[in-house]
Amino acid sequence: QVQLMESGGGLVQPGGSLRLSCEASGSDFRLNIMGWSRQAPGKQRESVAVITPAGSPNYSDSAKGRFTISRDNAKKTVSLQMNNLNSEDTAVYYCAMKRGAQTYWGQGTQVTVSS
Repeated sequence: QVQLMESGGGLVQPGGSLRLSCEASGSDFRLNIMGWSRQAPGKQRESVAVITPAGSPNYSDSAKGRFTISRDNAKKTVSLQMNNLNSEDTAVYYCAMKRGAQTYWGQGTQVTVSS
């Protein structure tokens, strides 16, 4: 059974930074693609960043240059460093694990960018 637990969300001013973390259960973390998605009110969930088991990242256009995804296979964690945040980044952020044909999701953590 896969469980994903996010942490690190909160309220931040425009231009500020936040670091999200996700801790995963299960013994095969290092074999799976991990990622972060977000869902703003009234919008569909969108992928923000993914990282392969080998550590190669890929970002959405909105995240490029501002967000950095990283993973620690020994600790079974994936993180998302978010810099230069703006109001359009306000959303619930979800950690995801792609395990074969199945995608598992965390419960989400709220990020609010507001002055």
